[in-house]
Amino acid sequence: MSFFSGLLLALLWSWFAYRHLNNFIETNSWSSLFFAIIETLAVCFYLLRSAPSSVSINPFDWLVAFIGTFMPLSLRPEQYGMLPFGEYLIFLGAFFQTLSIISLNRSFALVPAKRVIKTSYMYRIVRHPLYASYILGITGYVLRYTSEVNLTIYIITMISIGIRVIREESHLAKDSTYIEYMQKVRYRLIPFVF
Repeated sequence: MSFFSGLLLALLWSWFAYRHLNNFIETNSWSSLFFAIIETLAVCFYLLRSAPSSVSINPFDWLVAFIGTFMPLSLRPEQYGMLPFGEYLIFLGAFFQTLSIISLNRSFALVPAKRVIKTSYMYRIVRHPLYASYILGITGYVLRYTSEVNLTIYIITMISIGIRVIREESHLAKDSTYIEYMQKVRYRLIPFVF
């Protein structure tokens, strides 16, 4: 399964990167280039992830993970932007996403899985900084490149992130180390809010 998910991710990423690099060449939109680079970083860390000590075997977890991972690779640059300054949210989201990926390192997963439980750097602020940065970056993307297709992908991705957070915590809470971590870091995605 891991080989096929890696192959599918590589194929979708290739199409995604091509469209965004092409958009950068045609429009000089740095947000397209930046978005392509940060998604490339995420794909690389996924392909180089460490082996887990436990993985969810629940088919629903796998379905939600695949939808939430692969749907954003269907986002495409558009001419119209409801709020063109959303581009700045893309940069901010990409910055936090980079810090989160570096903090997570090779403990990257698509489905709920236990590798090394990370509690430092970005993981001292919220329990799911990578998802929080995705929310920020993809929100900026849809504001900058607004279309019905992108908005639909956005809604599905946001629902998927919410489900993934709950399902991952349910899987990881079987470990006493993660329960202690949840007591120290109270917020899942947004400090002092949620």
